Amino acid sequence: MSGGPEVGDKAPDFTLPGLRLTDAGAERGEYTLSAQLGHPVVLAFYPGDETSMCTRQMCSYSSGMDEFAGLDATVWGISPQDLDSHESFARKNGLRQPLLADVEREVVRAYGIGLGSSLRRSVFIVDAAGVLRYKHVALVGLTYRSTDTLVRELAALTK
Repeated sequence: MSGGPEVGDKAPDFTLPGLRLTDAGAERGEYTLSAQLGHPVVLAFYPGDETSMCTRQMCSYSSGMDEFAGLDATVWGISPQDLDSHESFARKNGLRQPLLADVEREVVRAYGIGLGSSLRRSVFIVDAAGVLRYKHVALVGLTYRSTDTLVRELAALTK
């Protein structure tokens, strides 16, 4: 596992397929990090759909979407499962954030968070200029960064 980008580095750009639940159903499309320039983005990497800790993490972030939106921030959940798995997971849990499918684990490698055939639970905050401003890579994936912590970090970007 390489170290990946450090705080202050330009965030590795990527494009991944993803989906977001809407009132009309599930909207599928391509998500490109560099297309978000002008707005901060929280990249929340999680090992798998429908696992207990990942479900708690993604539900927590979904519940905090208004707080993130109040800071003009977008939250993307990223894991190696495909879009069908993501859609089932999002529908079952009413998730409001887009879920991106890194099936080939290319983004996992670019961010240096690979762990054998899986990934380390990690959160990165990319600022409006595309620079990495916050990084947390879990040694053991039994905990995650709270919405309060991420909102505090995002708020600090505007000071």
